[in-house]
Amino acid sequence: MNTSDGRYRAKSLIIAGGSEYSKLGVPGEEELRSRGVSYCATCDGAFFNDQAVSAVGGGNVALNDALFLTRFASKVVVIHRRDQLRATKILQERAFAEPKIEFLWDTVVESIEGDSQVRELGLRNVKTKEESRLEVSGVFIAVGLRPNTGYLGGLLALSPKGFILVNDQMETGVPGVFAAGDIRAGSARQVSSAVGDGATAVISAERYLSSNR
Repeated sequence: MNTSDGRYRAKSLIIAGGSEYSKLGVPGEEELRSRGVSYCATCDGAFFNDQAVSAVGGGNVALNDALFLTRFASKVVVIHRRDQLRATKILQERAFAEPKIEFLWDTVVESIEGDSQVRELGLRNVKTKEESRLEVSGVFIAVGLRPNTGYLGGLLALSPKGFILVNDQMETGVPGVFAAGDIRAGSARQVSSAVGDGATAVISAERYLSSNR
């Protein structure tokens, strides 16, 4: 195994490299990160008391974020590139019933603008191509996760989205190689579940080593 710190040899390996939030890749996103651009509503939502914010995405995470943000924000605008949400029906019903939540359909963010803080978003309707502006103090981006598995292509079986495929013992298709946490397919994306994955992977690795002495 080659790493940035040198070359190592091992009889077993647990991969727990996690994942990263998918980015929009638009101007202003990196420059205003932590200054209104956030990928974690539960981490940063309380900073936007009585302010208008947006949530970008149409899945469960985006709607959960939007509902959580209504505890603090004066208004939450959900921006989705399609005309239908991917979130579960019960989350959709809760979001549609929440008076603080508004929806912008068929719309993508083209730019995030501000000086020391997010001030507004540049938007584009994907059907009409019409451009518009939206004044908000924060934008919460929930468009998925990207696993840190780019170096594993061809070495392990991966899901279509690049997550490592494992069984309930955290075993990959390669004997002695295990995966745990957000990097594996089917993870609950929670610290508590990642800890459980890690414990399972360690027990499985120990069993593998014991049987292959």
